Formats: sequence, structure tokens, C-alpha cells
Amino acid sequence: MNFLAHTYLSGNSEEIRIGNFIGDFVKGNDYNNYSLKIKKGIIYHREIDDFTDKHKIVKKSKQRLQSKYNKYSGIIIDIFYDHFLAKNWNSYSTISLDDFSTQFYAQLKSNYSILPLKAKEIIPSVINNNWFKTYSTLEGIEKVLNGMSKRTSLPNNTKFAIETINKNYALFEKEFYLFINEIIEHFEKKYKLSIKKVINNSF
Repeated sequence: MNFLAHTYLSGNSEEIRIGNFIGDFVKGNDYNNYSLKIKKGIIYHREIDDFTDKHKIVKKSKQRLQSKYNKYSGIIIDIFYDHFLAKNWNSYSTISLDDFSTQFYAQLKSNYSILPLKAKEIIPSVINNNWFKTYSTLEGIEKVLNGMSKRTSLPNNTKFAIETINKNYALFEKEFYLFINEIIEHFEKKYKLSIKKVINNSF
């Protein structure tokens, strides 16, 4: 799962959200440098990634991208699934995507001093370009993939990725729907979270 899904799956705890968001930037046992709840969010991030990578539905989705992306196929599916989450947001949250995004961007700012350096480097772009809202359109996904291919080791196969999601759009969306419901149910039970009942506590 990508940034939007990780944040969404964190429920209402600000610290767990922050830990979940920075999970990719904290290596090994470095999570011990953070408060208990942020540490919990980082560990939770890793559990989400593990659950996702091993899931049979996600593996099906990845197969359509293997020819061009190989080991990077999972990254593309993470972004595709964030697209479907953003697009269908009102089915999964009791507050709007705009309010959820505004709330979380404010939390990023208030916790900025404790974020890992690599997380700090992307925060201005996350907020100024409203990444969460960007995920809601295919034009936004294309922009995200082009940006990632320039600043990371992700192969520059954006045209293929967009052609693939367009060609198989309904199938990808169905797989997302089946998967998101399973992962929500799994982690609501495990962590006693109310993921779908996210409240707006920023105002």
C-alpha cells in the first residue's frame, strides 16, 4: 500500500499515522528512537506491507505489470490501489478526502522536527501538490509515476503502466475492492481500530 492507504489504515491516532507514514524511511531497529505510538505505527507499516505483498489478490494485480516492471510491480500496484481508494474515498471514510488530507498535512507540519531526513525532503511536495488528492485521477497517477522514475530507481515505464490500468481498469478496481475490505477487517480486529470511522479532529 502507498502513502494514502497507510495513513488511512492508521485510524484516528496522530502518532500512529505519523509512524505509518514514515515507515519506509526508518530502517532496522531505528524505530526505537521514537515514542511508543510512533514506533507502533512504524511496526504497523511493516505489517501492512507484509500482508499486502503476500496476498493472492495483490499478486494477481502485479502479474499484469511484470513484463516491464518485474520486482517493481508491487510499487505500481500500491499506487494503483491508492488511486482507487482516493477515487472511492466516500465509501471508506466518514469525512471527505479534502478534510482528511488537510488534517494529516497539519499533523505532518506539527511533527516535522522528528521526521527522518528523507521524509522531510518530500513533505513540501506532499503538501503543496496535495498528493492524496492527486491519487484520485489517472492524470495524477501518471504525474506521480513520472516523478518517481526521475528521483528513484523505478523504471521509466509510465506509459505502459497507464496503458495497463486503462485496459484492465474494472478488473484492477474489483481486486482493490476485495483486498481493501480484507485488510481493513484484518487490522481492525488485530489493533482494535475503527478505520472506517475516521473523525475530523483538526478543527
